[in-house]
Amino acid sequence: MTAGSTSRQAQIFAVVTAFLALFSIVGFALYGLPRFYPFYVEELGWTRQQVTSGNAYSKIAIAVAFGFLAGRFVDALGPRRLMLGGILMAGGALIGLSYVTSLASFYLFYAFNALGYLCGGPLPNQVLLSRWFDRGRGKAMGVAYLGIGLGGAIVPLLAFALTQTLGWRGALRALGILMILIAFPAAWFVREPPAQSTRSAVSAPSLGSVLSKPAFYLLMIGSMASIGAVGGTMQNLALFLRLDRQLPQSSIDLTLSLILTGSVAGRLFMGWLADRWPKKRVMLLIYVIVAATIPPLFYAPTPGVLAVCAFFFGIGLGGDYMIIPLMAADLYGVAIMGRVMGVVLTADSVSEALIPMLVATLRDQTGSYTGGFLVLVTLAAAGALAVSLLPGGARTPTPAAKV
Repeated sequence: MTAGSTSRQAQIFAVVTAFLALFSIVGFALYGLPRFYPFYVEELGWTRQQVTSGNAYSKIAIAVAFGFLAGRFVDALGPRRLMLGGILMAGGALIGLSYVTSLASFYLFYAFNALGYLCGGPLPNQVLLSRWFDRGRGKAMGVAYLGIGLGGAIVPLLAFALTQTLGWRGALRALGILMILIAFPAAWFVREPPAQSTRSAVSAPSLGSVLSKPAFYLLMIGSMASIGAVGGTMQNLALFLRLDRQLPQSSIDLTLSLILTGSVAGRLFMGWLADRWPKKRVMLLIYVIVAATIPPLFYAPTPGVLAVCAFFFGIGLGGDYMIIPLMAADLYGVAIMGRVMGVVLTADSVSEALIPMLVATLRDQTGSYTGGFLVLVTLAAAGALAVSLLPGGARTPTPAAKV
């Protein structure tokens, strides 16, 4: 077997590993947990603000305590070790959440979920793929990020079937166990990229020099705004459809599944496009789609219109997380990718934590989601504006494994 074929196999396995990790930690946990919020409200008598506060408080606490350190660890130690711990924590968190009866235990297990997301979710997988790929990086990222879409599309339907037989708490436990069984073996066997793949052909910029330029803050603000809009929508949609519009659970699960099915098409298309268009143009397109599809998603008058709106919102959602590391690599290269994305994803986590709780709090206080929806649309538009001001990004490609 030649060195080239061995490297090719390692690249393919890296994509498979990232796919399975994102399938579980983001698809199952991030997009699956809001599907269970109405059960906490109905069984434990919690408010919408309380059921969204677990995500909010845990992500802020973990981001402040570990966000910046995680970026340095992944640069220094490689992504694999963080992924192994993250998968165990995220899966264990769902198992723990199935037993909670108090807010204190709810917050505790949500903190483990947030730490699992940080250590096993987008950050280490983005670094893993950015180091293994140069040409074709967008395609590799797009294929791996299909895991989010497929996991998120499957989990409402799987959770519905599990809930029918095991109850909603048993369904949560089963999903947590499945997450570990699906993602952990591949992360155990995946290879770290060879050392030469991480060396830049030009001197890598220091993190200080990156932080001193306006482009970094435009990237961070744009991603915070769009991620906040997407997170606020996804964390509140099941609550809105079940408790406000009083749709049957099967219709709600179908809507959530359609969003994530649309995200599969969005990731494939945006990943393909990112290898052919300037990353800035692709990022702007994604953010415009998000801003344009939020209002009709909430105000769809019939189930058929709701299904169509859900699918198109999913197309925008599909490229949202994927395009951020591609734009960062285009601007700064891969040598300090972990540190740059550690800062950006920490900021994104704060936005993804606070915005859903803000929207839910406005609903509790006013009796309507109208004010919260306006916040989401404004954020999405602000993200598109920030991206439009970014430089194009034209770094010399770094020598990494080719596709």
